[in-house]
Amino acid sequence: MAADTSAHAAVPSVLRPQPWILTYHSVSDPTDDPYGITVSADRLDQQLTWLRRRRLTGVGVGALLRAHASGRRGLVGLTFDDGYADFLHEALPVLLGHGFTATVFVLPGRTGGSNAWDPLGPRKPLLSEDGIRAVADAGLEVGSHGMRHLDLTALTDEELRVETHGSREAIRGITGTAPAGFCYPYGTADRRVLASVRDAGYGYGCALGPGPLIGPLALPRTHISHADRGTRLRAKELRHRLRHRPGAAPAPVPAGGTR
Repeated sequence: MAADTSAHAAVPSVLRPQPWILTYHSVSDPTDDPYGITVSADRLDQQLTWLRRRRLTGVGVGALLRAHASGRRGLVGLTFDDGYADFLHEALPVLLGHGFTATVFVLPGRTGGSNAWDPLGPRKPLLSEDGIRAVADAGLEVGSHGMRHLDLTALTDEELRVETHGSREAIRGITGTAPAGFCYPYGTADRRVLASVRDAGYGYGCALGPGPLIGPLALPRTHISHADRGTRLRAKELRHRLRHRPGAAPAPVPAGGTR
């Protein structure tokens, strides 16, 4: 059964603390990883165990935002960017073993392809259309990462529309449900990009360090790496709470996106 991905998912007010959302990518052998975005299945299990010990339950972003709007606490958002094929056989069993869910941001313009946008490699296969359906059928939220993993701020208006509107319709065609969430490739966005995401009908957007754009269409997230264990996770949690407490000045946008 596909997860509820209504585009009208409740979103947090900037006057309340921003919910904590973690960013993962590939779950596989992290040995050859020039970008620091790969986490082994064992390390993912350790990280989710740490969350459980803190009485936090991992959920998809849509569910997190609805719970946050209703005042429910004790949840943390889990996101997996790029739609790597390893999600199904490496990450999903670990998530289900903990009773967690997540949002998987996929690239419908690269289904069955690879991460060709990474110049340093290594090449990793991406989910096929059947794989994307399997994610939805497992009860996880499927969101859009655009069509082809491009820097959206560098595109023409027509190209941008393909990446935002086009990817939403492509995912609807694959899963039968239009995605509620959008994730910006490289964490890069501007007001024109946010306007296109809003116009396409998405209920929320995920960034990394959105700076002054922070809000429902530019939610901050925390990058998680293989090196993150108890002490580092706790430090990242505290940094998030300090940066995004009510009334705090927007954190500066990092130079360049992680992915």
